[in-house]
Amino acid sequence: MSSLVVADFAAGSAMITFGALLGKCNLQQLMFLVFWEMIFQGLNEAIGAKSIKAVDMGGSMFVHAFGAYYGLAASFFFQPTRASKSSNMKASHTSNAIAAVGSIFLWMYWPSFNGALATGVTQHRVVVNTVLAIASSCVSAAAVCRILFGKLEMEVMLNATLAGGVAIGSAADIMVSPWSTMLIGFLAGILSAVGFKKIGPFLLETMNLHDTCGVHSLHGMPAVFGAIVSAIAIAGATEKGFPDGYFPLVGVDGGTYSTQAGAQIWALLVTLGLSIFGGVTGGFLASLQFWQPVHALFKDDDHFDGVVHHYPADYKEGTDEVYEHEE
Repeated sequence: MSSLVVADFAAGSAMITFGALLGKCNLQQLMFLVFWEMIFQGLNEAIGAKSIKAVDMGGSMFVHAFGAYYGLAASFFFQPTRASKSSNMKASHTSNAIAAVGSIFLWMYWPSFNGALATGVTQHRVVVNTVLAIASSCVSAAAVCRILFGKLEMEVMLNATLAGGVAIGSAADIMVSPWSTMLIGFLAGILSAVGFKKIGPFLLETMNLHDTCGVHSLHGMPAVFGAIVSAIAIAGATEKGFPDGYFPLVGVDGGTYSTQAGAQIWALLVTLGLSIFGGVTGGFLASLQFWQPVHALFKDDDHFDGVVHHYPADYKEGTDEVYEHEE
């Protein structure tokens, strides 16, 4: 069962990666990127959990941060300038409604995702903390949208409301005070909402970083925040009543709670390094000339039956606009 859960976590990393690349790659490129990612994702978890001995119950580092920064690094090789100017990348009432259904399912199942590898009272604590965190991020995301940006926005709301589940992942089994869990979720919602409205556009303008679904704001930044929170929580856990052996480094060869907290930071740095290196190499290999590029960005013409197909020649060079002729 634990092997299946670990595989589910790995699949979660791939789905997060897709969020940075969808609409810019064909299916063969995505399959290669997943295959390449699994090599580095497994290596990262082996180093972080087995060698460094970091704790990451809900996968803030090994799932969310890894998947996000792997995808963001790979995205540099898939026409970021053209993608950012594509008229096809826009939301509609239908797409927002479908996304809302997805967010509801994520809301329901996030506690069991975070607590899948926990048992007993630890699993109970993970579930409670996750529910409190995502509820708090929902409140703060709505407040940021309304107060700072004037109106509620579906893209921000549907993503930022889940940021609390990402941020609490590494510390979901460590936090023992409801107020602290709610504060983490509240801050994660603010961070994600500001990320969608301000940080994402800033990175696009300054670094040419095009992020299709905003995984940096939902998964990347909240995950880094969550890893730092876990280090702080562990450093202050000396009198919280955790049983002997709960933390793998505490009490072993003179290890202290500060030693375990340091392991959390090291694991985060290794995760960022391996994910970015894997994304750069995988994105480069997947962008070579022998791959058939997508004919139009953010269109499913090439991949699904029943969709009107436009030949490459039908697209005006350098744009996603179609000439009148089509088949």
